[in-house]
Amino acid sequence: ADSPKNYVDWEKIDPEAATRYGKILSSDHYELKAMGRTGFWSTPHTLRAKAYQHIIHSIESTSTTADLDTYHGIVRKLFGELQTSTHPFPKFMEDGEIPRYCLNKAGLNSVKKILICINHHFLDVSFCPILSALVSLLLHFSEDEAQCFHIICSLVSYTDPKKHYIDRTFLTSRASCMTFGDLANKYCRGIRKLIASSHQNLFEFYSDWIMWIFADLPFTYAIRVLDVYLMEGYKVLYRVALALLSFYKVSVSSRVAHVDDFRQDMKSFVQNVGRHSTINALLQRAFSIQLPTRKELTYLFNANKDALIQKDIHNKRTTTNVSFFSSSYQAMDFRAFRSSVVTETEMRVVWAWIPERFALFSPVQLFSTNIHGRRLFSFYSKVEGHDPTVLLLKTEDEDICGAFLSSDWAQKNCDEKGFKFFGTGECFVFTVSKSTFTLINVVYTLLYLRLLVCGLYPAGGDDGHALHLQADLTAGSSEHCDTFESPPLCRGCFKIQSLEVWGIQHSLSVPPLLSQ
Repeated sequence: ADSPKNYVDWEKIDPEAATRYGKILSSDHYELKAMGRTGFWSTPHTLRAKAYQHIIHSIESTSTTADLDTYHGIVRKLFGELQTSTHPFPKFMEDGEIPRYCLNKAGLNSVKKILICINHHFLDVSFCPILSALVSLLLHFSEDEAQCFHIICSLVSYTDPKKHYIDRTFLTSRASCMTFGDLANKYCRGIRKLIASSHQNLFEFYSDWIMWIFADLPFTYAIRVLDVYLMEGYKVLYRVALALLSFYKVSVSSRVAHVDDFRQDMKSFVQNVGRHSTINALLQRAFSIQLPTRKELTYLFNANKDALIQKDIHNKRTTTNVSFFSSSYQAMDFRAFRSSVVTETEMRVVWAWIPERFALFSPVQLFSTNIHGRRLFSFYSKVEGHDPTVLLLKTEDEDICGAFLSSDWAQKNCDEKGFKFFGTGECFVFTVSKSTFTLINVVYTLLYLRLLVCGLYPAGGDDGHALHLQADLTAGSSEHCDTFESPPLCRGCFKIQSLEVWGIQHSLSVPPLLSQ
């Protein structure tokens, strides 16, 4: 039904809003981005509605859109003259729930009708739990069902390779989930340590990340996120979820001992986020995070997707939310695990810290001083040709430390100055705490591995060596390293009791991720 806004000259009712709308129409993409981030079109309701229509018009140019008549044709075919749908919810919805926000009963019925029509129009959309929330939010700012359907179709079919809006399948949704997990491990390390030390499932916790935004956030927060999402695409969702996670870490740190279920606790936190942060502070935090470029995020997403395909995780095979996806991480074969450096439990913790696409696969021992001796030639012959690898060592003082190395050791070949730097931003150094089996001093930053002509090889750079081993593999040292922002991993100079290098049982190609 038509709303009153179709019968009045709203510019006369609110001249300031009309002036703002004129500025929106005359602004370029970058100016509109700035407007979206600052809430330029937040009020009144009609101004946001008009701003959305203007933004969608630009999205249409790279979309295969459905016009308004398409929707009416689908409605006639599916519903006839009925106004209330008795059809089941679409298969792409996870739980059949529609966020109500400010909708009345008629509005909720319209959301269901639109979702059913989307399901009919896009046969390849097989898993997309955020669609119900997106339809609900956009219906608040649409003239009718057909216009809301048109907007959603524009987002679903957006074809710009540089950014996207909506994941269509279980595979791409889970690849995005893994990508968020990788980002969270880099930018919100503390929360990972809290959850890992509680022995709760970190992968299930991260699997809810997008629902924090499009299900749990209060309406006044969700629409401000929608403002920037429509302008900037999926990358904004990573930013906002990371910002929520950083605020949550502050909230939960003082009461972590009383949290029985981090997943439910996070949901409650987001639903009541107003107690902890304003929407402006949340967005300010989100856009202060120096995320990788869209190209690098695309590399990471595709690498995660390839890992899921190799692991044969293509679709949602169980009725529970993430049980199959979570159990896949537990399918790694540690039964035959034997190490002279770490226990099976400690290795599971180490494995939980490496990038998620590799954590899907089982560790394979490539080199051990207990088996292969301490000759440097033997070391290189065993580890070269493998990426990534995990180096583990135990000192004679029983300290345990190591490094995750994303690049092939074959890149060690020296340049004319006698050394070469190599590695990516996924590398990190760590120590293993014997009392809690958790990793501490884990730092994700650009790693430089330097190989010197004399046979010494440290991890780090000229700003200090986080880990430095002698060529005979009998001793080493660790010092403060600016590259990793890490303190010494163990006592300054040490004797090596045992050293191992573990590879990953996979055949994935590793993209040049975060190489700068």
